[in-house]
Amino acid sequence: MPALEVLPRAIDSRPALGHVNLMVDTFIANATIDDLRSITRDLIATGPPGIAPAFTKAARSRLRQINVKSFANPHALFRRQTHASPATPTQHLCDTLNRIRSLYGAGMGFSSLVLLSSVVRATLGLRWEDDGDMADMLAVIDIDIGQAIQSSKEEIEGGRVKDFAFAREAVQNLRCAVNDSLADVNAWGGEFPFERAAASIHYWKI
Repeated sequence: MPALEVLPRAIDSRPALGHVNLMVDTFIANATIDDLRSITRDLIATGPPGIAPAFTKAARSRLRQINVKSFANPHALFRRQTHASPATPTQHLCDTLNRIRSLYGAGMGFSSLVLLSSVVRATLGLRWEDDGDMADMLAVIDIDIGQAIQSSKEEIEGGRVKDFAFAREAVQNLRCAVNDSLADVNAWGGEFPFERAAASIHYWKI
């Protein structure tokens, strides 16, 4: 009796869903941050058209797990000035700005405005020199506010705003913080650092 022919099993070529390949996960866990940045940029630039929206959607899902209101400790953002030296930015401010940029870069502009309002309010009562690290950092924050506003507008245009009450509150809080900063700086004769932010937000209605 001839031996039965064993037919090869059909191989399912569909990609496995719900987990990361073990070797890929090992690479991700051990790669440097610069390697991951470079690979991510290359993947988004050369991948299929839908990969960028899928990436930002995954990024937003991750970022939503973090309570942005509790992230910025306003008392730790700047070193208060003394009689001998002006106020200076801290590492916590740099960490907070990184979080803010992650938020508006992923399309969560209104969430980033919440943190930016805290940053602007943290400058009230401080003094700084026109030339120095503090003035340079505040100029960068002014640019960040403009970028966050643009991200917020794109968030509306993309139909991703589910809570307009939250969005309006975020805008109003930032507007009040910027106006309070202007009054505070004028009181001590300093140079107002948020000129572009003030212009961008003054006529913005949602």
